Amino acid sequence: MNVLMIAPGYPAEMPLFARGLARAGAQVYGLSDVPQPELPEVARRYLSGYLRVPSMLDEAGVVRAAQQWARGKTIDRVVCLWEPGVLLAARLRERLGVPGMGVEQSELYRDKDLMKQAVSAAGVRCPLHAAANTAAGVREAAEVVGYPLIIKPIDGAGSMDTYRVADAAELEAAIAKMGHVPAVNVEEFIEADEYTFDTICIDGQIQYFNIGFYRPRPLVARQEQWISPQTLTLRDVDAPHLQGGVAMGRAVLDALEFRDGFTHMEWYRKADGEVVFGEIAARPPGAHTVDLMNYGSDIDLYAGFGEATVQRTFTQTVERKYNSVNIFKRAQGEGRIRRIEGLDRIRQSFGEHIVHVDLLPVGAQRRDWIQTLVSDGYVVLRHPDLARAQEMADVVGRDLQLYAG
Repeated sequence: MNVLMIAPGYPAEMPLFARGLARAGAQVYGLSDVPQPELPEVARRYLSGYLRVPSMLDEAGVVRAAQQWARGKTIDRVVCLWEPGVLLAARLRERLGVPGMGVEQSELYRDKDLMKQAVSAAGVRCPLHAAANTAAGVREAAEVVGYPLIIKPIDGAGSMDTYRVADAAELEAAIAKMGHVPAVNVEEFIEADEYTFDTICIDGQIQYFNIGFYRPRPLVARQEQWISPQTLTLRDVDAPHLQGGVAMGRAVLDALEFRDGFTHMEWYRKADGEVVFGEIAARPPGAHTVDLMNYGSDIDLYAGFGEATVQRTFTQTVERKYNSVNIFKRAQGEGRIRRIEGLDRIRQSFGEHIVHVDLLPVGAQRRDWIQTLVSDGYVVLRHPDLARAQEMADVVGRDLQLYAG
């Protein structure tokens, strides 16, 4: 099988997906605007060929270049596991005659208003919502939706450029910040815990699923720099309080007719037990969450995805052993990392439960915490008991500190 993979070097997990595809038997051809020598070494090692284009933002130009490059070749799959490339992948499938999601279906995963219309039509509870592409349209939508509400890019990913609005004054402040966003979704704010439902599917059948949890909600974590956000993958996916979300996740996949690959859905569970759909993406979760799934069951979902794509099987044995937690750290101060405190104490305290540490080294320029959840690094831990895993994660969040200056 010949697989054309969009953006094989970014985000950081993509080279591992390229490896999984190649080890499953595919010839993997990369497509990106990055010079090939600058790709991560793992990506370079597992690519059978590479097409560099001037800009990934020029979809029409990319499609033309890919059509010319593909002459005389047989391309069996076009794979994209990166949110901004989902529609590009659909256009390439249609132009190259490759099976998989086309443009019309892919738009349901990129346009949050179309997405919620389709899901609502299937009887799934969604927040009240409306689309807008002007300031006046946002104000009109706010009148319909009511306060509190959320404003987010209609084709966004994660919680970037997303604002909770409590009244008309906050609405105007949010509008002023979002002038660079061409279209937004205005929706009812759901006061609830926020979970994920992540899947690998073959021919519309779920082969693997994960339930994740955010501490605190991403919108809260993005508002305060001192917070060390956590993402968790849960061991007890059969817990009664999660079953409404699982059932809803299956209904959403059916409503959107998802067939093959990874999905990442976010959903809410209110205090009264009601579950509400958030959004869904036709890609894996980001910010190293696939790694958390792997740590939770001692499996390799990069290989599992490759097997599902190339061989149309998923043979890994999934034994849910641990709750896995990612704690993301944000340095105090600006400039370069000057010192790291607390890491040795945490390692001594938690020992084998700390399974991975990836912090910026002393001397590195700290990152813009608004632009990336990974921030200035992260620590991964796991434990069979959820309460103990959360307790340890809170200690890491409190006692591990990076200082910049």
